[in-house]
Amino acid sequence: MKVLDYQLFDIVEMNKEHPCSARTKRFQIVRVGADIKMMCLGCGNIIMLTRYDFNKRLRKVIAHEEKAIVIKK
Repeated sequence: MKVLDYQLFDIVEMNKEHPCSARTKRFQIVRVGADIKMMCLGCGNIIMLTRYDFNKRLRKVIAHEEKAIVIKK
């Protein structure tokens, strides 16, 4: 099993698109623990996955950010 390197506020690309109007695959990690909480960069909705499911669905880490991105709805 490969070791995945992701941290808080990283921008990640997932395998599947988020079913919002933007249809984006890019998310920002907003909480790391036993579960991973991430925010859709298209609509701002929050999705929570178990670490196991997140590791299965992660395609790649795009960028390391220092702070959270604010999306206005």
